[in-house]
Amino acid sequence: MGRQVLPAVCLAVVLVAASPGGAARAVPEPGQDVGQLLTELQGLYQRAEEAAEAYNATEAALAARQGEERRLSSELGAARSALARHRAAAGRLARAQYQGAQDALPRYARMLLAEDPQAVLEQRRVAAREAAHRAALIQRLTRSEAQAGTLAAKAREELRTQTTLAARQKAQKEEVAARLQQVERLLASLTSDQLAELSARERAVTAGAQRDLLASGQLGSTTTRTPTAAGGAAVRYAAAQIGKPYVWGAEGPGSFDCSGLTSRAWAAAGRAIPRTSQEQWAQLTRIPLNQLRPGDLVVYFPKATHVALYVGDGKVVQAPRPGARVKVSPIAANPLLGAVRPDPDGTPLTHYAPPELPASASAGDDTGYSAEEAPAAAADAAS
Repeated sequence: MGRQVLPAVCLAVVLVAASPGGAARAVPEPGQDVGQLLTELQGLYQRAEEAAEAYNATEAALAARQGEERRLSSELGAARSALARHRAAAGRLARAQYQGAQDALPRYARMLLAEDPQAVLEQRRVAAREAAHRAALIQRLTRSEAQAGTLAAKAREELRTQTTLAARQKAQKEEVAARLQQVERLLASLTSDQLAELSARERAVTAGAQRDLLASGQLGSTTTRTPTAAGGAAVRYAAAQIGKPYVWGAEGPGSFDCSGLTSRAWAAAGRAIPRTSQEQWAQLTRIPLNQLRPGDLVVYFPKATHVALYVGDGKVVQAPRPGARVKVSPIAANPLLGAVRPDPDGTPLTHYAPPELPASASAGDDTGYSAEEAPAAAADAAS
């Protein structure tokens, strides 16, 4: 990213990490060129997205733990209510048996004087069985209550742990965002001509990476395969979001981050997939690039911190970076890690008509800053 020297544009910065909870400082350093700044910016974007995806994963885990804690608390309440009802019933039975034992006539006398002594005996047997049954039931309910209470306590402890982790991840994300905003403010000080030159260089680098990928044969045939019905639906959903802004942690409908877009696209197609790019890479079926079909997910960077949705013809729909908007990009716009398929058992369609894309589908910079997109937009998105 921006590796050549631009003699006409020279801007030096050193990013000094702030103390926890603080912001980064930008200090001019003589001799550092814009290419070095852009390389640093690329690293910051990647670190910011990595932090955002980690935060997204923590949020998803936190939501799951909250749901589990609610379920366990509900079960515990039901167990306690049932226990109270059966204890009350057992108490009534015990009182009835006690009152019967206080009758003036001895038990055998009541049996002799009864019209049906056998019926009296049977009543006592039934009462004894019911008492034994209720005692056993109370014992079981007591054990269930203890177990449910233990589970609820564990769930609450896990929830506290997740809350602590979420706060820590949020602080890390905010720290990276602060560094990123510092660099973006420096970029904002460049002229339109300088930004245009930098953007042109970036497009040239992306175009070169795309040519190299196509020439390598890794994508296989240039003919676009047909998607499954679900894959086609995911593509249509993603295409309909083109032009909407990238916002960390967003899952629509007005804005998206990278994995928010892909997870929502597949949810719209009727299939739930993991929320984050890292979980999508870890849990979905991996496929070689030469088997890509529309709807598959393309994952980027060594830690799987970015993801896009393949639309065919060597292109993807993605929510690129802060300051950018959902757009169509060359598949090689970012360093490729691999591809995954949310519906490996799906049957490809016999005929497929891809969605019509707007004329501006590929407009804008794939890295989140350009002359067309003010860097300050990223700061707005992160706030």
